Amino acid sequence: MMLPNPAVKYRPFMPVHLADRQWPDRIITQAPVWMSTDLRDGNQALFEPMDVERKMRMFRALCAIGFKEIEVGFPAASQTEFDFVRYLIEDDHIPPDVTIEVLTQARDEIIVRSMEALRGARRAIIHVYNATSPTFREVVFDMRPEEIINLAVTATGRIRQLAGDMADTEIVLEYSPETFSATELEFAREVCDAVTVAWEATPCNKLILNLPATVELATPNHYADQIEWMHRNLARRDSVVLSLHPHNDRGTGVAAAELGLMAGADRVEGCLFGNGERTGNVDLVTLALNLYTQGVQPGLDFSDIGAVARIFEQCTGMPVHPRHPYAGDLVFTAFSGSHQDAIKKGFAAQRPDTPWALPYLTIDPADIGRGYDSVIRVNSQSGKGGIAWLLQTRYGIAMPRRLLVEFSREVQRVTETSGEMSAEAIWRLLSRIYFEPHTPLRYIEHHLREQGGAQGIELVVEIDGHRHVLSGEGNGPIDAAVHALRAAGITVQVRSFEEQSIFASRDGGEARACAFLELAGAVGGGRYGIGIDGNIVTASIRALVSGVNRLGARDSRETGGSINT
Repeated sequence: MMLPNPAVKYRPFMPVHLADRQWPDRIITQAPVWMSTDLRDGNQALFEPMDVERKMRMFRALCAIGFKEIEVGFPAASQTEFDFVRYLIEDDHIPPDVTIEVLTQARDEIIVRSMEALRGARRAIIHVYNATSPTFREVVFDMRPEEIINLAVTATGRIRQLAGDMADTEIVLEYSPETFSATELEFAREVCDAVTVAWEATPCNKLILNLPATVELATPNHYADQIEWMHRNLARRDSVVLSLHPHNDRGTGVAAAELGLMAGADRVEGCLFGNGERTGNVDLVTLALNLYTQGVQPGLDFSDIGAVARIFEQCTGMPVHPRHPYAGDLVFTAFSGSHQDAIKKGFAAQRPDTPWALPYLTIDPADIGRGYDSVIRVNSQSGKGGIAWLLQTRYGIAMPRRLLVEFSREVQRVTETSGEMSAEAIWRLLSRIYFEPHTPLRYIEHHLREQGGAQGIELVVEIDGHRHVLSGEGNGPIDAAVHALRAAGITVQVRSFEEQSIFASRDGGEARACAFLELAGAVGGGRYGIGIDGNIVTASIRALVSGVNRLGARDSRETGGSINT
């Protein structure tokens, strides 16, 4: 079944005639004024609106993040809303550098109630709105264009009159032509200019003109064209703070806000994590951190993004999606083998004094309080790079490539049946496969001795539970141990040897030695052994014993033949 013919049912928005548009050639070089509407627009969109305790927790969090303008409610909507605004003011919960904002419709009794709620505040924004688009004028309100303008101007005059009686409170006016993005630009400008004149706005007494995409109806570049047109054509642009309020109905709210800032806007309204009516308001977390990744200090503190997400979830009851940009549990996680390999190589190449340039990671997770533990996770889609990363970052072991190939096959067998493996699970598997004692040959102790120009060793082992003291000589401890094992009928050849220092604790303490030996049996084949000990020689001998067991110690005793792999 197909969707209906869209050409019949829907009409596209006509482009804005702006042949010399400037915004496509601009970049954002500074953060906008941020206004959080989490306590108003965000709150009214919740299944269960916040109570006073959760509102206060959210308000304090917003202040701590660094918001200087916070819309705290619609005081004329209910006694609860009114009382919360009064509680903030009367109990002195508003920091000196924070301005609260309240919303009001352009109706006299609602304006009076809203202004009454603000009495005693040091500074407050009164945000008045009325819808201006043709559909609302004609269908919802049955009003002519001149009546829409008169409503906005009358409301502005009433607010100005009431503000004059509030000598202790600095009142800032914000006006929104609601449904701006669906309004004819010439009419939107006419309404906004009329409000600017009625407020007697000046460069020293600016008015906030908020141009909302109340419903996102077109592509984000169309919104940018609308903003630039208004920016260039408003009568008193120097007396106006031009504000954006994008919604996310088309899923492009962040893009619309970014392009709107390029088009000349000064301010953005939105919510944490895109909360709000329908598909939400513009996501201020994503928008701010997008700026950060472009070298712009956003002025909002998301250095512990996990804590912000937890507060948001506790206050709103809404989950942060695991794939949410920057904040989701999985956004810094790579399961794909090719992605993991690229990230591992990127971390190895990244230097502290160079710009961040890691494959697949647009931001350093550490900048926003995220560890590197979850960057790479291993499942059946993963490859050698992911396994290597987890072992190296969690346990300090950098595996030789051929060992990694060998071990990754074992991991693949497990993940294909059991799903994702944690770093701890991978370590347990590594221990079970490579570390003795649990196989026929078990290391007990050794003693080195100088014997002429050679290295001598007395190697004490158990073979099938029976204790043996074996002696051998060679050009070093490992060679001597290999010769000692031959006395018990165990013949192996060392193909490669690597050693490295690892740390038992993640703060860099308790250095230990890790040895990797690649062994071949008398009839070919090859296996790795791993040994870890505080002493490098002991670690090497443990790796030798591990490798012998991996080759098949029970079959390696010469009963008419050598190691049989």
